Amino acid sequence: MAKLGITIDQSRCVGCNTCAVACKMQNNVPMGMLWNRVLTESGEGLDSAEGEYPHLTKNWLTVACQHCENAPCVKVCPVGATYKAEDGRVLINYDRCIGCRYCMAACPYNARVFNWQKPVRQPDFSYGDAPVRPSGVVEKCSMCKERTDQGLEPLCVVVCPAKARKFGDLDDPNSPVSQAIRGKNSYRLLEELGTKPQVYYLR
Repeated sequence: MAKLGITIDQSRCVGCNTCAVACKMQNNVPMGMLWNRVLTESGEGLDSAEGEYPHLTKNWLTVACQHCENAPCVKVCPVGATYKAEDGRVLINYDRCIGCRYCMAACPYNARVFNWQKPVRQPDFSYGDAPVRPSGVVEKCSMCKERTDQGLEPLCVVVCPAKARKFGDLDDPNSPVSQAIRGKNSYRLLEELGTKPQVYYLR
């Protein structure tokens, strides 16, 4: 069985937020919520630069569920709604979720969001392939389960104009993600916690 993962090349990321918008569209994510966030690393404000003119730099960090091998969210879920799938993804059974938000507290990446009220979408209809979730449940990235189950790539990977993202089987040495990890200096967020994320960042 494959172990699905994603690589994100920070040297190619231009902070355009295309991945965040595509994720929102593909997964029926309501207004006021994001499954994929684009953070500015280089300065204090959104899209701010670091340094003094003309020596300025900008760096971005896109953060979503890290699909950890040793996932804290899975361990704390009292009803088994959050689980580790055979292909390595951390997924949520929304019919079982009771909205306790233990998983949100356990996630060190702040990668989950909660539907506090009836979800609002603009325009006011369901879009994308993911099923609509009710209020009172936790949501997060699923690596576009509806697409990848059909052999397609996650939409964030497909639409990235800078080709900063790759998707594939981490256990396959010839997959795009495995080759990318070998080809550049790679790291995972908060590795010291032992969560073993399946999302790798490339320097």
